[in-house]
Amino acid sequence: MMHDLVISGARVVCPGVVSDCDIGISGGKIVTLGAGLEGAEVIDAAGLIAMPGGIDSHVHIAQPSGPGIEMADDFASATRSAACGGNTTVMPFCLPEAGQTLREAVAAYHAKAKGNCLTDVSFHLIVTSTDPVTLGQDLPALIAQGLTSFKVFMTYQGMRLSDAEILQVMDVAREQGALTMVHAENEDAIEFLRDKAERLGDTAPVHHARTRPVPVEREATHRATTLAEVAGVPVMIVHVSNGAALDEIQRAKARGVQVLAETCPQYLTLTADDLDRAGFDGAKWVCSPPPRDTAEQAAIWAGLEQGAFDVFSSDHCPFRFADPAGKDAPGARASFRNIPNGIPGVETRLPILFSEGVRKGRISLTAFAALTATNHARIYGLKDKGAIAIGKDADIVLWDPEAKRTISQDILHHGADYTPWEGFEVTGWPVRTILRGQTVVQDGAPVDSAPGVHVAREAPDVSR
Repeated sequence: MMHDLVISGARVVCPGVVSDCDIGISGGKIVTLGAGLEGAEVIDAAGLIAMPGGIDSHVHIAQPSGPGIEMADDFASATRSAACGGNTTVMPFCLPEAGQTLREAVAAYHAKAKGNCLTDVSFHLIVTSTDPVTLGQDLPALIAQGLTSFKVFMTYQGMRLSDAEILQVMDVAREQGALTMVHAENEDAIEFLRDKAERLGDTAPVHHARTRPVPVEREATHRATTLAEVAGVPVMIVHVSNGAALDEIQRAKARGVQVLAETCPQYLTLTADDLDRAGFDGAKWVCSPPPRDTAEQAAIWAGLEQGAFDVFSSDHCPFRFADPAGKDAPGARASFRNIPNGIPGVETRLPILFSEGVRKGRISLTAFAALTATNHARIYGLKDKGAIAIGKDADIVLWDPEAKRTISQDILHHGADYTPWEGFEVTGWPVRTILRGQTVVQDGAPVDSAPGVHVAREAPDVSR
């Protein structure tokens, strides 16, 4: 059999097993796994590891961020950065602007993405209103169109929902077969601590972290899992940052609640001390939940090692630092509460976990593939993605496990003007990214094309 493309000589990471075999690709699909395969094009991948293309199921791209504030990445720069970091699919959140219906917001996001993506994309929804049109018309219609997951917030004025409203949204998820994602932080507690900090003159960036302590996440996580229990639905708790919140998730699971959990690189490698810098520099690390301390890092690592987490995402939310439309927004130097909230990370997610996890013996290659691709595809209904297996899309990334890199702004491709991991050394780097059989990045350089499309999804699969 003559294939369109053969990847030869790599160590191939398939679901649950690592094997030495060739990968035969035709029509953008994986059609053969075997030895001695023939192809019109052959990639000699000796010494490399073939991984399923990364799926980053938590990214923010070209998202409305308030008057005069602009996110640093559009779809072209974000997906370029994602592909250079070994990702073949990203899942951005679709946030309605003021006065915009959910369906209007989705149409606007499609227009932003179309023809501009180096990876495939698939949208999550953000539900900020429980009016009859949203719950009775838009949400069911969009779920039927393949947008089968949506996020609700327990924090941020103008976005947070009350417990009663979250239950209403969860009920739609139950009826329509969708998955609810929850940002779990207690806004009332945060506001109490912010007001107190400002009265005391504690306005530097580090106080963003100090006014969002572990208990506000722990309490909200308990509440979110309890609401899911009441509604009878599965729930994904996103960007879990500490052991206490993870304990609440484990307790809910023990009660029989279907709880899924996500964490991110910032909770493995950064701490609140990164925000505690002279002047305004700490604003570069402002995100929510904030990084914690080394004890909480150890708790998150233990969760990854023990299988408590289902997915590992970036929560890529980029702003430029030296920009009044970014981190240096009006009022940001006067108070931490005015600093745009989020950090870039879509390009560095996989190298950090590979280096700190696989290379240091904390997780296996198969666990790495599951946490960064396979589980995302299964949970979010991307049936053709997430694994090197016959019949799947040929979304494959070749890794050099010995390549050493020092992460720096100079080598990255995002739209931000800094990286929180400046100077961070890693071993293992993606050297070729293949989307549906087409090379989109080679040796760190994007190929000049935009083959990415929006992918509709099936119902979530929350089985473990």
